[in-house]
Amino acid sequence: MCGIAGVARIDGGMLTPAADELLRNLACTLAHRGPDDERLLREDQVGLAFTRLSLVDPVGGGQPLISEDGSVVLIANGEVYNHRELAASLPAGARFKTQSDCEVLLHLYQRDGLNFLNQVNGMFAVVLWDRRRNKLLFCRDRFGIKPLFFHRNRERIVFASEIKALFADTATPRRLDWSGALADYGLSSTPALTHEPINTWFEDVELAPAATVMEIDLADGSTREHRYWSLPGAAADSDASDEEYVARYRDLLTESVQDCAMADAELGLFLSGGIDSASVAALAGQSGLQTFTALTGATVVNGDAEWGHRAAKMLGVPNEQILFDSERVPGVEEWKSLLWLSETPLCGPEQFYKYELHRHARLKHPEIKGMLLGAAADEFNGGYATEYAGGGGWEDFLANIGGMSRRKALDDRPRLAGWWEVSDLPLLNDAAAYAGRGIEAPDPYDAFIAWKYRSLQQYNVWHEDRTAAGNSVEARVPFLDHRLVELVASIPAARREALLWDKRILRQAMVGILPAELINRPKVPFFHGAGERHTYRTFVRMLTQRDGALLDEALSSERAREFIHQDGIRESLRRLERDPMDGSVEHLLRLVNLGLLERMTMDLPVAPAAAFKAPEPVTFAYSDWDESEDRIREVALWKHPVDLATVYAVRPDTLLVCAPTEPGTWYLLVDGACQFVLDEQEEPALVAILRALDGETSLEKLLAVTGRPLAAVRPLLEEVLDLGLVVEAATKGAMDV
Repeated sequence: MCGIAGVARIDGGMLTPAADELLRNLACTLAHRGPDDERLLREDQVGLAFTRLSLVDPVGGGQPLISEDGSVVLIANGEVYNHRELAASLPAGARFKTQSDCEVLLHLYQRDGLNFLNQVNGMFAVVLWDRRRNKLLFCRDRFGIKPLFFHRNRERIVFASEIKALFADTATPRRLDWSGALADYGLSSTPALTHEPINTWFEDVELAPAATVMEIDLADGSTREHRYWSLPGAAADSDASDEEYVARYRDLLTESVQDCAMADAELGLFLSGGIDSASVAALAGQSGLQTFTALTGATVVNGDAEWGHRAAKMLGVPNEQILFDSERVPGVEEWKSLLWLSETPLCGPEQFYKYELHRHARLKHPEIKGMLLGAAADEFNGGYATEYAGGGGWEDFLANIGGMSRRKALDDRPRLAGWWEVSDLPLLNDAAAYAGRGIEAPDPYDAFIAWKYRSLQQYNVWHEDRTAAGNSVEARVPFLDHRLVELVASIPAARREALLWDKRILRQAMVGILPAELINRPKVPFFHGAGERHTYRTFVRMLTQRDGALLDEALSSERAREFIHQDGIRESLRRLERDPMDGSVEHLLRLVNLGLLERMTMDLPVAPAAAFKAPEPVTFAYSDWDESEDRIREVALWKHPVDLATVYAVRPDTLLVCAPTEPGTWYLLVDGACQFVLDEQEEPALVAILRALDGETSLEKLLAVTGRPLAAVRPLLEEVLDLGLVVEAATKGAMDV
């Protein structure tokens, strides 16, 4: 991983020595991406800045790289995994000055022109200056894993790996794009399959497109784009059996993991205990591979912490669990530093936890410069099928994503939307939403995959890059090998269910490689679902700390106050403070992030390398989950305080009921849906207390009347209080216990 940046005149003029200061500032801002080396080059119309994190050829792989005849200059961020095979394909006599994996790109360009990336397998952002043709090229890998942003005017173009570096240029506007951000479906979590360009969140800042070579003429700024790869569609049919698809998938995934494990430096791995990261760990074939797992309230409840520990034992690799206990709340300056590093309003809990895992790895294991991830396995392998099926099967999945596709189509034809709103049964075919446009209704699965391709770039690879780069670590993602994606995308439509429902192709491919317990473990979200209240509580506390300092700062600019309803957002935070599940913490946080980013563009923060650093992350060591579970839950889970003097009541929309056909079994229903099941024989004390709650009598008196000790009821009472099923009706005094 590296930081690349520069400036070029696109009007035929020449850069002056004044550009040297800009190049130094660009490099300084990107120092976190490349702490091992820094080099600058300014000649004629082009200036380049390069900061290096050395994973391949640490001694001789510095950049810029220059062709033997001096006609082509290149800087690159990323890795070319098949550089040896590509070098072997060159004509005899091709000479290399370094062992760098990126040098082969110079030779490929001189041989193949704009097609030079067709056979390249890797993750990269490349800037290439063709002196002879007076062209500047911006190139990115097929999935946009490595970033490259730019701003241009009529005279020049400035470019960099991160947006914040562009702001080192005084000619680059520093304005948050409020209208574009608020209209973004991803930011508002609107369930519609959008395929729009990636949102950079800032006005007049562009992102070089993935899978594309941009060629800029330095004489007049004219630009053309050459797309060298696109997502393939499903094959009409295939002679390959399901077993052959699985075998081919296994071979390709094995190759990809081994490619990503290529380095002259140590690598680590984030291990959740799910099949994705466990597969990477198993196929990496490194018995000493250091793995890291987040130990949070959510990962204790959803099982990730436990299964990260168990998977490491099964695979024979060391595992460190980084503890985020109930008191670990990001501070005000800490959050602002992470947000500026991420430079996206989508920054949230996932980014915080992953950043801290990378930080721990780099602090405790400074030899680790790369991190293997199980990320992006879900997007193309059917990982979201069960989630979007809404409890149904494959046909329900297709129907639901078809509705998401139709919703986006109806944006341009809102008068048609009513036909789908008047009945719970379909009255029109989806073709009606596209009538008169000269296009057919898309296959819902193809539209879904295209949407995931976009969201992958907008969210996943964006934050995986920044959270790693902020700690001078390179994130490597084996599941984003284009050969793998091409294979699963080409599966005929009639055979998708057999191979892609709940990632069957991956699960079957790992038979004989992973233990059955890991292969069959259900997919769980990182912090959503079971246990998410623990995460939400942490971030509500973050927003309310120091009398709401983050919210105050987010609302401190005129533009923020123009768009954000101050009273509404403050009342939303008050409600969340009373009950973290009463509303959307993430939506509130995204609006706060927008306001904070607006503020930061007005007064630029220091470069990430010099930014605020919180205390070092803490690990929680244990040798056996079963023996240590009580202790783990004690430190990781927040417990609702129980006050003997408080009057408690069942929440107004909650009922405690017992079915006549099941005597002794009690249900807590919220709006008619079951949230909690109690067996009176197993939990007699809690059932007795819940039945006695009247909203008028203190807990101390209820315990006395029922003859139950507090110790017998406390753990489950804490849980129903935490879930908000039981609430405080009144307080008779201060008697915390």
